[in-house]
Amino acid sequence: MSGLQAVEADVSARLALVLGCPVEGLERLSGGASRETWAFRAGERALILRRDPPGRSGDFGSMGLEAAVIRAAAAAGLAVPEVVAVDDGERLGTAGLVMARVEGETVARRILRDQGFAGARAALKAQLAGFTAELHRIGPAAVPGLPEPDPLDYLDEMYGEVDDVSPTFDTALRWLARNRPVRRGRVVVHGDLRLGNVIVGPDGLRAVIDWELAHVGDPAEDLAWACVKAWRFGAAPEAAGVGTIDELLSAYEAAGGPPIDRATFDWWLVEKTLQWGIMCMKQAAAHLGGGSRSVELAAIGRRVAEEEWDLLELLAPDGPRPVVDPAGGGPAPAAAPGLYGRPTAGELLEAAEEYLLGPVSESTAGQVRFHARVTANVLRIVGRQLRAGEAAEARAQQGLAALGAPSFPDLSAAIRAGRYDDREAELFPFLWSSVADRLAVANPRHAGEES
Repeated sequence: MSGLQAVEADVSARLALVLGCPVEGLERLSGGASRETWAFRAGERALILRRDPPGRSGDFGSMGLEAAVIRAAAAAGLAVPEVVAVDDGERLGTAGLVMARVEGETVARRILRDQGFAGARAALKAQLAGFTAELHRIGPAAVPGLPEPDPLDYLDEMYGEVDDVSPTFDTALRWLARNRPVRRGRVVVHGDLRLGNVIVGPDGLRAVIDWELAHVGDPAEDLAWACVKAWRFGAAPEAAGVGTIDELLSAYEAAGGPPIDRATFDWWLVEKTLQWGIMCMKQAAAHLGGGSRSVELAAIGRRVAEEEWDLLELLAPDGPRPVVDPAGGGPAPAAAPGLYGRPTAGELLEAAEEYLLGPVSESTAGQVRFHARVTANVLRIVGRQLRAGEAAEARAQQGLAALGAPSFPDLSAAIRAGRYDDREAELFPFLWSSVADRLAVANPRHAGEES
């Protein structure tokens, strides 16, 4: 029995124990960096298992809490999958949630581009706004035990857990602390409401899934998260790729949600863009620390540059935005972390090598295709960094010296201490320049996507 077959046999046996009946057709689905997703059948029912990878756990709460919030949403008449069973690890070996399978599409790029979803795109803006407004009418008391993190404390804690720094992230944290709006209320927040976490049919929204980040928070959170540029997947419309922010806010209010002024929304948009950037660092850290070796997690670490660019567009839209061209020319730079952060080029190559030398032939076809694309992208990133040569590193060191900072960690520490609060005219040109060089290696096409 191969390694994959042994895993499948173990998962099947554990599911049979949880459900009290045999299961068949078990298939590991591609995608999902934080949790495993398996499709299978139990009798006549098509089901889905979402579980924490062995050795890793979710950001908030337990599977029991996730099941409770989904059930509360279902009781309120919202479009969510039926919860069939929940196990905090006693029988499944790791925490897991079994749900009824809802047919439809989850791949955002298909939803945003395929002609078959043209009708769905026209309907999604109002449907997402209506879903969110209904969700926010569920009182926190309906789901006892939901966490209620302070948004800035949460970001600080996550950021402190990773062995990497970003002066742009530190600048954003300072801005958020100095411009924090008055809280609008306490509601149940999905926490990850966006394309990719919704199931869509030709007529539009069929179900909202992936509730692992649900918590008690501000009504603006879910709306801002859906408008983070990363979740547009290259589409131009700024609200989930299907409409404008003003249209989304108006539709939300028309559906019964509380009014949200644009200044409050813009603060949350910065906060959520930063959150995704730090989460990219954290997912890379799971790979780098050995807890979950994965070429996908390693690749996500380089998406930090995209979020830095997006933050600068939000914080300094009139700044000296440089042109981002694919890096090229010159000898390979040293492998030590510096301008480009972690994973280093060598660590990315190591991740790709581990996957390519692993049991590829034993994986499912979907996993092979998905991870092959990720691995190819990793190799392109490394190639661009090697071609970039020493020029970008030299520019970074010159810029740091001009700011009086020996290194990126030193600059980050000084920003956090407030020593650049009155030097933004010097700081932002350096941030734009260094992030442009990082993005030229990580994903030069991102700078050309509309903000």
